[in-house]
Amino acid sequence: MRQTRQGILPGFGLAMGFTLTFLGLIVLIPLATLVLKAATLTPARFLEIVFSDRALAAYRLSFSAALAGATINAVCGLLLAWVLQRYDFPGKRLVDGLIDLPFALPTAVAGIALTTIYATNGWIGSALAVAGLKVAFAPLGVVVALTFVGLPFVVRTVQPVLRELPLEVEEAAASMGAGRLQVFFRLILPELLPAVATGFTLAFARGLGEYGSVIFIAGNMPMRTEITPLLIMIKLEEYDYAGATAIALLFLVVSFAVLLLINALSMRSGSRARVA
Repeated sequence: MRQTRQGILPGFGLAMGFTLTFLGLIVLIPLATLVLKAATLTPARFLEIVFSDRALAAYRLSFSAALAGATINAVCGLLLAWVLQRYDFPGKRLVDGLIDLPFALPTAVAGIALTTIYATNGWIGSALAVAGLKVAFAPLGVVVALTFVGLPFVVRTVQPVLRELPLEVEEAAASMGAGRLQVFFRLILPELLPAVATGFTLAFARGLGEYGSVIFIAGNMPMRTEITPLLIMIKLEEYDYAGATAIALLFLVVSFAVLLLINALSMRSGSRARVA
């Protein structure tokens, strides 16, 4: 008869009970209040609030900027992880430590710093202004801020996978006549795609909910540079709690659906890469 091995730590029942209780108190109950508060609105009023021109403009900016920032981070984060993992150079530890700076830096401080640099009289903004490119107080500034806060997610997700890839496989492929691009696209990239997709999803999710670093550089102009989290805060400041809850609920549902879709696509691409 097969015996179940007993561990020192608590069993499944206690661990699962704690998990469900913790998630219920921290996640499910607060989210349920959104539904209950939004239910105080009539269906017509709910639709009027969540599909107003101002709300739709905020949705478009939030999703498009988060998508653009996550895409930039997926490409540049992969390159940074490659350099940090595969090469040795002076100041490598310093560069590696700077990657985590957006994690530790308060978002308001990040927003002020980015605004100072990218304003028309800033170090970088003045040079871009000569070329006719405006970053601060424009939609492009939102993309810059979300790229800044989302970069560590991709780098720190890809680095462990790169660390585990054996160099001997690349050397063997090269000795058999494979070119550098062939080695990268046929051997390395398929192994990295699931990690890159995970980092992309995390950066995208962080961008959707980002507030502090964006409000300074965006300029917060309705219908132009106003993000959804800021619109929710404005509703709260106007004591329109039901309106803020309605926008937050729709934004939550759409964000969750998009994240599920991205995760499903990344899982399919990862399984196809492993089969290939």
